[in-house]
Amino acid sequence: MKTVLDALNDGTSWLEKKSIENARKNMQLMLCKVLNFSSPMELYTEFERPLDEKELVPLREMMKQRSQNIPLQHILGTVEFFKREFYTDARALIPRPETEELVGLILNESLNEAPNILDIGTGSGVIGLTLALELAKKNANCTLVDLSNDALVLAKKNAQHLGVENVTFKQSNLVQSVDSRFDLIVANLPYIPISEKGKLSKEVDHDPDLALFSGADGLDLIRELISVCKNYLNPNGLFAMEIGIGQSEEVENLLAEAEFSAIQTKSDLSKVARFPFARA
Repeated sequence: MKTVLDALNDGTSWLEKKSIENARKNMQLMLCKVLNFSSPMELYTEFERPLDEKELVPLREMMKQRSQNIPLQHILGTVEFFKREFYTDARALIPRPETEELVGLILNESLNEAPNILDIGTGSGVIGLTLALELAKKNANCTLVDLSNDALVLAKKNAQHLGVENVTFKQSNLVQSVDSRFDLIVANLPYIPISEKGKLSKEVDHDPDLALFSGADGLDLIRELISVCKNYLNPNGLFAMEIGIGQSEEVENLLAEAEFSAIQTKSDLSKVARFPFARA
């Protein structure tokens, strides 16, 4: 009978032959899902445990899906973000590590007591819900908006899962359905040029196009938001967002044209100018 160690080693070799990166880590996490383990560390104490057919059948299905370049996060149904577990699936963009960096940078900024926060293009809700939780002691109130109703359903599921109460949800094309002013507006909008469609990794193909592409240079939605969002910020309110490689100069020019101040693009851990910050 196949043991946990057998499944780990055999599965790793099979995924490697299918050109799946980080094959062993993938197998560890899929085994944890099947065995209901909270951490891959638990596998090391169970290497000799035999796996029965009820466990092997779902494991084989996961491996098959992964070999077809379905993202591991979609197979597991969850992703870790800021040390919390969020549900994730094809309704919204899989959160990237850079977005965690954006949240960390925002939390280092000076914000008013009881800040009113708007998260535009919230997707699965990772930014807005994380800020709501991290700033709960400051009595923050967060509004999460997205054009996609499917994404909002997913974000609401995450809010319920995490017990977040200081949030509201609204379907909106950028700020069109918003009628308040905010101390912080944060956005992680699509920023990939449409010409890149078909050139991205096979895993990214499973993200919704609505969350990826934005015109010829990737800046259509960013351009539209920057042109109006100052009208939705309180005096000295903070605007922060995530952008793509090589877009910082154009975005800084757009912010200057919209009469923002204290414009600065902060770099990610790879030293890519990734996060424009500005004040109203």
